[in-house]
Amino acid sequence: MRFSAAAPPVFPDRQARLRALEALERRVKQFRSREDGWPFRMPHDALDLDAVVGPGSADGVPVRTDLLRGRVVLRFEWRSGDVWELWVIALPSGVQIYCDTNGRESRVLASAKRGTPSDADGFFLERLAESRGHLFGIEMAGPPPDRVKSSIGDREFLADVFVDLFEGTDAERALGAGPDFRAVVAGWLERVLTAPPMTRRQPRVRIEKGDSPL
Repeated sequence: MRFSAAAPPVFPDRQARLRALEALERRVKQFRSREDGWPFRMPHDALDLDAVVGPGSADGVPVRTDLLRGRVVLRFEWRSGDVWELWVIALPSGVQIYCDTNGRESRVLASAKRGTPSDADGFFLERLAESRGHLFGIEMAGPPPDRVKSSIGDREFLADVFVDLFEGTDAERALGAGPDFRAVVAGWLERVLTAPPMTRRQPRVRIEKGDSPL
């Protein structure tokens, strides 16, 4: 009989994760809603995730982000090696916390409590695009990514998102805006997008809430 090396105990990681989720539960109660941000609640500015969750264990070691990370909503990759991700932490209370990671830090952007997480994901992308990130305390800048991964399969919806996100930016100029910029964006997405097959139309904020078009 042979004995392999014992696996490291998971209990400390589990306790660290629980402490971090409890810290996030307390913090999101301080978030505030905005008329132009429905259905999300936001902090005054994007928050450093490490600062919110604090040390995850008694010895002061920060909790690992991968212990908190749930689904990835959007991922951008550039040939330079830069990566940006939008992802979600699901709290036991049912609140979804939207975070982003840019390779240097992870930030808490907003929270939402929706019956269908995929609906909230789409609403977040709409709000992100129409405000160019400013609603959530971030700014989208630079050239368009060379690879895009999305958890949302509705290509028409994603094309609308990226048109709003890119118009009037360096990304629009890099893509070569023509008389029909949406067609330019749709063609770019065909080349760079990885996403699941479309199974349904993505609900829209303006339809759900009754917002008038911008």
